[in-house]
Amino acid sequence: MKLDTISIDRAFDYGYLLKRIWPYIKPVMFRIIIGFMLAIPLGLLDGATAFALKPYIDVVINGETYAWKGFVLTRDLLAAIIPWAIMLFAVIQGLLKYINSYLTDWISLKISISVKEDLFKKLVYLDAKFYDDNTSGLVISRFLNDPDTASKNVVESIKTLITAFTSSLGLIGVLLYNSWKLAFVGVVVLICAFIPVSLIRKRVKNVSNASMVVGSGMTTNVNETYHGNKIISGYCLQEDIYSKFKAQIRELFDLSMSLTKRSGWLSPIMYFIASIGVAIVMVVGNHLIITGEMTTGSLASFITSLLLLYKPIKTLGGTLTGIQTIFVSMNRVFELYDLQPAIVDKEGAKELKSIENNITFENVCFEYEENKPVLKNVSFEVKKGEILAFVGNSGGGKSTIVNLIPRFYDICAGSIKFDGVDIRNYTLKSLRSHISEVFQDNFLFSGTIRDNILMGKKDATDEEVRRVICAAHLDDFVDTLEKGVDTVIGERGTTLSGGQRQRVAIARAMIKDAPILILDEATSALDNKSEAIVQKALENLIGGRTVFVIAHRLSTIKNSDKIAVINEGELVEMGSHHELMQIPNGQYKYLYEMQFAKEEEKVL
Repeated sequence: MKLDTISIDRAFDYGYLLKRIWPYIKPVMFRIIIGFMLAIPLGLLDGATAFALKPYIDVVINGETYAWKGFVLTRDLLAAIIPWAIMLFAVIQGLLKYINSYLTDWISLKISISVKEDLFKKLVYLDAKFYDDNTSGLVISRFLNDPDTASKNVVESIKTLITAFTSSLGLIGVLLYNSWKLAFVGVVVLICAFIPVSLIRKRVKNVSNASMVVGSGMTTNVNETYHGNKIISGYCLQEDIYSKFKAQIRELFDLSMSLTKRSGWLSPIMYFIASIGVAIVMVVGNHLIITGEMTTGSLASFITSLLLLYKPIKTLGGTLTGIQTIFVSMNRVFELYDLQPAIVDKEGAKELKSIENNITFENVCFEYEENKPVLKNVSFEVKKGEILAFVGNSGGGKSTIVNLIPRFYDICAGSIKFDGVDIRNYTLKSLRSHISEVFQDNFLFSGTIRDNILMGKKDATDEEVRRVICAAHLDDFVDTLEKGVDTVIGERGTTLSGGQRQRVAIARAMIKDAPILILDEATSALDNKSEAIVQKALENLIGGRTVFVIAHRLSTIKNSDKIAVINEGELVEMGSHHELMQIPNGQYKYLYEMQFAKEEEKVL
């Protein structure tokens, strides 16, 4: 499935999204509850200063008498207590904020880690077609960035909403305490301020998804620039690559500004609505003071509470935009969870124990894209221990054939059988454990030479590692290194030459000791000297195994038990070198003689 075509229609189904993320929230629920409980007093303390203004202005400044539950509080007492009380409330609020922030970060990171672990497990089990269909940038964006956006911010957002809600309750309580009439006016205006918020939801969705696609394109561009730097330099493509990135980043800018344009008008409108509320309160409050229904301190306390109450409302546009982005990302994350690899174990699949007789292809058909056949009714048999070489035109289907054996892809029709049993009846793990591969461009992982070799057999002993290093003719090179087999080779093995990388891959295949070996143009990218060394290593690897080999130099496969000529997805000739050379106007004979003539020209 192409990731950029995944629907995000459920980005507003909040019940569905919260239900999906619940398994990740549940293990940290105790800490979440503590954080939410801390958010309540944290919000309520916002009203402490506003509440204290009434007695401070009425008693300390205006000299009125203030009684509280039968106690008469003097001017001097309140003048001494209120400033210190406000400072104490600030200290308590600060400590609560620190504890709550620590809890929130811990919870968010814990959820994010759990989500990423499960997503990465999903990623490593996806089939080859998934990687064919999606760019590296899109995969990185969807599997790393979206989980961060979704899980790291969701708890913070909920906590912020709870804090704002409890703060609003406390402040509304102060409003009611000072004047229920003015409180009614303030709450009505508050409700009016919420109306524009309902218009923003769907405006965020399309822009957020488009930004994700463009952002992943930028990541792909950077990734390709890193790995293709020599091609870029060699073909003077710097300006082209830069122009492409420049266009992407400007498109991202336009999308971001589009989002700002769609949501940015909320804050000015809310400021305007809030100012209307304050103005009405000031007019009505002034009337209540004149008529004696309200004191000056009550009005000051009320207006302060109202301003504090409107503050989160005035910035609600940006807050809700962020929250909606979280839900869009969350939806994309859970759609990744729903991805299923096309190639899985069938129900009741059994373990492949060994191969005793033969491997057969029976009328095998395959296509990467619908109605575009790559292989057409290919049939052949390879006996245990035989070497079958594939030759033919480029793009004819040779690599496709060998990729079908370990089920990197599944065939469209026909069957591939080991000892008469369709390979789809075996578990993938047991099937692939019987197959080793050495490709033209073997991927080496960051780490040491030993790490890469041990991928073939995790519990191999030092003696086994040394044995395969010698058999792969890698010992002369390894012995020159200060740290030997424990030398770090860098990302993709960039510190090694092509021949050295091939020999590490051969050692990895040797230590796996699988009975089936696939060699896909394993020496085609090497110079003559390196090829000669690698060819010796391959001879040590081939011994006693059933081998499928694709070779660019026909001289290297002359001694194969069988040679299959594949052209345009069809098996056109098959036999030994001697048999194929006897076919008049045969395609193999033509290819061999043409290549032999070219090699003679080089010698001359």
